[in-house]
Amino acid sequence: MITLYTWATPNGRKVSIMLEECALPYVVRPVDIGRGEQFAADFVAINPNAKIPAIVDDETGLTLFESGAILVYLAERSGRFLPAAGAARYAVLQWLMFQMGGVGPMFGQTHHFLRFAPQPVPYAIERYGQETRRLYGVLDARLAEAEYLAGDYSIADIATFPWVARHAWQQVDLADFPHVRRWFDAVGARPAVQRGMAVPA
Repeated sequence: MITLYTWATPNGRKVSIMLEECALPYVVRPVDIGRGEQFAADFVAINPNAKIPAIVDDETGLTLFESGAILVYLAERSGRFLPAAGAARYAVLQWLMFQMGGVGPMFGQTHHFLRFAPQPVPYAIERYGQETRRLYGVLDARLAEAEYLAGDYSIADIATFPWVARHAWQQVDLADFPHVRRWFDAVGARPAVQRGMAVPA
């Protein structure tokens, strides 16, 4: 059994979507980051970086943090959504890294400065807003030529979807990015994605 430590954030939802897609049995341990539960000693023992998500896999004895690493692990454990070798594998990994290094951090900064900063910071709003739209443009260009980010549905799509799901937080209209809109609707129609996006209840 896998224990998933998570909260209702894009990074947390990546892992719950993957667990649902792979039909791996898991239990959820909510970590309320609004109340600072990620800093509790028992959780820091699992993830010294004090961030969700993290997993503990009782079957393999592995404890793992960082959402991208967890997705690769679950893909290899289940044999799904990440090719075993060759160019197809690296196509998935490059788009996963694009999410980890670009989409997540930049969209996250946009969320912060638009929604949570104690006072408006116009420079930051402009900087991160422009970079967010630039990244949407990269996604849109890629999805104009491929059904999914790496060709076939993969952990790259699973990682990116929950961040695009908060496009309203980013003040982005998906009508401006029609290929992202098409992809977003297709991924969002998957039952496993819908179940994973509802975790934790």
